[in-house]
Amino acid sequence: MKLNDLTGTKYPIIQGGMANIATGEFAAAVSNAGALGLVASGGMNAEQLREQIKICKSLTNKPFGVNLMLMNPDVDNIAKMLIEEKVQFITTGAGNPGKYMEGWKSMGAKVFPVVASVALAKMMVRAGADAIIAEGGESGGHVGDMTTMTLLPQVVAAVDVPVIAAGGIANGKQMAAALLMGACGVQIGTCLLVSEECPIHENYKQALIKAKDNSTTVTGRSQGAPVRVIKNEMAREYLKLEAEGAGREDLERMTLGSLRKAVVEGDTVHGSLMAGQTCGQLTAIRPAVEILDEIYVGAKKTLHSAANIAI
Repeated sequence: MKLNDLTGTKYPIIQGGMANIATGEFAAAVSNAGALGLVASGGMNAEQLREQIKICKSLTNKPFGVNLMLMNPDVDNIAKMLIEEKVQFITTGAGNPGKYMEGWKSMGAKVFPVVASVALAKMMVRAGADAIIAEGGESGGHVGDMTTMTLLPQVVAAVDVPVIAAGGIANGKQMAAALLMGACGVQIGTCLLVSEECPIHENYKQALIKAKDNSTTVTGRSQGAPVRVIKNEMAREYLKLEAEGAGREDLERMTLGSLRKAVVEGDTVHGSLMAGQTCGQLTAIRPAVEILDEIYVGAKKTLHSAANIAI
């Protein structure tokens, strides 16, 4: 099954649920451009998220969904609200959505948990997942240890539901590779940060365009909460403190509000510039529809030409 058969979208592509970035307006823009836009719940309570969902509904008649971080303090109320608002697609992360599945699925929603291991993928299928998003550590924000190249085929072999590839995908060749490894579609995030519609500060976008292949690093491994960001003064100082054995309180104090600094204030020195390793591929700010179409057409061309590759 192709992902767009499951979602009813033009492209077999999902927009990643990026906290403080994936607003109702942005999700609607991505859905209107042909992918499945997601409103991210990070940093919001149920009523704040409800408002963003209503904004999204007012701006698109295309399919869209919500990304729910299960560590959200208001998760129980959010889970209930998603039923009230009849959200048709729910992606989840940072936990087990099992206790919410019956309510969501009785309302008609399809649930796609994000996983970073085969064991977690199997657990999510047992809980009732309609598809699995296998996300490699190349992605931006919170990451796992395995790469997409190694994680994806193992998850595909281990579960009997469609698998969506995420992490390290920003062009047609990368999408084609994911499809050849058994994915039904892909989830992308970093390449959409430089879309015209993305609400992040212009300084953040320019930092992404200036980034090179080795411009990201992972902070927070010592705390069991690894996050991939663009290297800057904040990230370097954080890594230094980690290496010195700093405690959780000192590290959390350093990053408090850092994502907002990057997204809203455009602070590229002390802000948390979350980005995946594909940031080195980004060259320009373009409309979301152009980014999506280029990836999709590029994937089709790559798959067509692959038939002529001799080994």
